[in-house]
Amino acid sequence: MDVYAAIDARKTIRDFSPREIKPSTLKKIIAAGFKAPSNNHMREWHFILLQDKEKRKALLDQIIHPVDFKGATAIVDNWGLTDEKQRTTYIEAIPKQYNMLYTAGALIYPCYNQPTPLLKPKNLSAMNPLVSIWCCIENMLVAAAAEGIFGVTRILFEDERKILKKFMKVPSGFEIPCHLAIGYPAGNAKRLPQVVINLDERIHMNGW
Repeated sequence: MDVYAAIDARKTIRDFSPREIKPSTLKKIIAAGFKAPSNNHMREWHFILLQDKEKRKALLDQIIHPVDFKGATAIVDNWGLTDEKQRTTYIEAIPKQYNMLYTAGALIYPCYNQPTPLLKPKNLSAMNPLVSIWCCIENMLVAAAAEGIFGVTRILFEDERKILKKFMKVPSGFEIPCHLAIGYPAGNAKRLPQVVINLDERIHMNGW
């Protein structure tokens, strides 16, 4: 698939079919991640695949507390969001958090070397390892789209970050930026409307 077509196809979904992803396809997607640039040129990245459903449940039961449509609406109201597309996306997404991670064809935890305190950076350069792993993750999502596989990321809250690292026995010095769930879309999976961007209003020549 042409790279622009893959980028255009890449979409966030939260409803997965039970179809399995071939191990060779997963390796291909992760290999695409390793093509991303890294801050120290060493690509100090590792990937945990949590494929055992019993272990997934044991983890998710500790860190995800299901919220229904009414609860999701209350959360969005509390945030003060007014844009309808933004509100709709959150209200659709929040109640699906547990199920999307449990049913995904692959639940991946990217791990990266973080030599300085993650939440207390001294300067922008201290954020380089985190920025690099996100370049890697986006490569993976675009590569997955080229295979007809889509996914979703969920950023970790601080309490679940600690639980997750202990559960996965992540070595000291490594961090996990997100849950990365990918899989083939269910029949009812849909791409929610996105905010329309006018490029001419977003591109600034030689200064803002």
